[in-house]
Amino acid sequence: MRRSIFLYLFMFALLFILYQYVSAKQYFENQSSKMEHLESEVTQLEDSIETITLEKLNLQYFSLENNDDALAYYDHLGLENLSRYIADKLLETNEHKGNNPLVPYDGMSGAPMKLNKIKVLNHKWIVVDFSDGKHWGELLIEYKLKDDLGIDFTVLDHLLYSRN
Repeated sequence: MRRSIFLYLFMFALLFILYQYVSAKQYFENQSSKMEHLESEVTQLEDSIETITLEKLNLQYFSLENNDDALAYYDHLGLENLSRYIADKLLETNEHKGNNPLVPYDGMSGAPMKLNKIKVLNHKWIVVDFSDGKHWGELLIEYKLKDDLGIDFTVLDHLLYSRN
C-alpha cells in the first residue's frame, strides 16, 4: 500500500514536471516569436527614421539656417535668429488694412490677400505663400537687410494658382 502511494506520487510528479516542461517550452516559443517580430519591426522603424532624416536634410538644403556663407553675410549685425527676424518683418506687412502691399493681386473672395508661409532661402531671397482664404499663390522676394536692421523687400516674381 505504501509502495503504491509512492508510485502514484512519483507518477503525479512526473506528469506535473512533464506538463511544466511543455508549458514552459510553448511560452518560450511564443516569447521568441514575439521578440523576432518586434526586432523586425524595430529594424523597419529604424530604416524609416533614417529615410525621414535624409529627406529632412534634403529639404533643409535651401535654408538660411544651414547656409554658413549666407549667415556670415549678416554676421556683423549680431542677430541671434536671422530667419525669424526677417520673417517677422515680412509678416508685419500683413498688418496693413486690405491686401498686403507685396502681393500684386487683390483678394477675390471678399477677403484681402495676406502672407501665410515664409521660407528664407539665403541672404537674398525668400519664397512666400499668400492667400485670401480661397485663392492662393506664391512670391519670390528679394530682400536687403540694412545695417540699421531695416529691410527692403522687392518682389522678383509671382504666380497665382488657377482653380480648376
